[in-house]
Amino acid sequence: MSSHTPQQAPYYFVPAPSTYPITGSLALLLFASGFVLTVNSFNAGPYVLGAGLLVLFYMMYIWFGKVAHESEGGLYNKRVGMSFRWAMGWFIFSEVMFFSAFFGALFYARVLAIPDLASLEHQALLWPGATNLWPNPGPAYDGDPFTPMGAWGIPAINTLLLLTSGATLTWAHHGLLHNKRGQLKLGLLLTIALGLIFLSLQIFEYMHAYSELNVKLTTGIFGSVFYMLTGFHGFHVTIGATMLIVILCRVFAGHFTPENHFGFEAVAWYWHFVDVVWLLLFVVVYWI
Repeated sequence: MSSHTPQQAPYYFVPAPSTYPITGSLALLLFASGFVLTVNSFNAGPYVLGAGLLVLFYMMYIWFGKVAHESEGGLYNKRVGMSFRWAMGWFIFSEVMFFSAFFGALFYARVLAIPDLASLEHQALLWPGATNLWPNPGPAYDGDPFTPMGAWGIPAINTLLLLTSGATLTWAHHGLLHNKRGQLKLGLLLTIALGLIFLSLQIFEYMHAYSELNVKLTTGIFGSVFYMLTGFHGFHVTIGATMLIVILCRVFAGHFTPENHFGFEAVAWYWHFVDVVWLLLFVVVYWI
């Protein structure tokens, strides 16, 4: 490992032209095409989808690995680090807007659309049993009774797990800042374990909701919003746990110092963002 740190590099590093962006675009095209073919029951769908995932993972492994070696090689300075911070900040902002759209859909359906529709005199033009109540199945309901998921079961446990994972990740960060590698590794291991337990419980929750509570995508607006919000959040937890595993592997490889560890910080920002989104989900989807 080079003794130089990114802060010591005397220039703003500009990488050579790369084929990785076009490779990533091709991977996303294959992934999207494969998904569309799969949901429309084309035989080639799963193969195209799998090819897209393989190309995407290959591109990410090679490209991100190259960036890590450049960082550890002392090619970045403070201005490059600032560029990375702005990029990560804008990325998280885009994720905030992504979830805001779904929270907005929940607000619109729950606070505006359903009360307005239920107040109409000729409710027979809407759907049988239209009422100003939440959870409300809406007009696309399949007719079977359903029970919303309560807040004080698995959702409360998962909230505790994610809050604890934020604390263990912060503890790991303090270990890195004070060059306590053992604390850093243990904190990351605990954070990853808590994230995986969260995902396992969410899978169990989905199975319980489908088989026993009849909360499905066909349960009208409530089912759609519930699975879109919690499902996309679970997807983000999966991405965050994967990034934490990569960071842990880099820690075991001797990467990061108290002065140079933005790769760790970027993943920590992302994980804390996921924690905050879950707190909002717990309140507006499960609790009230």
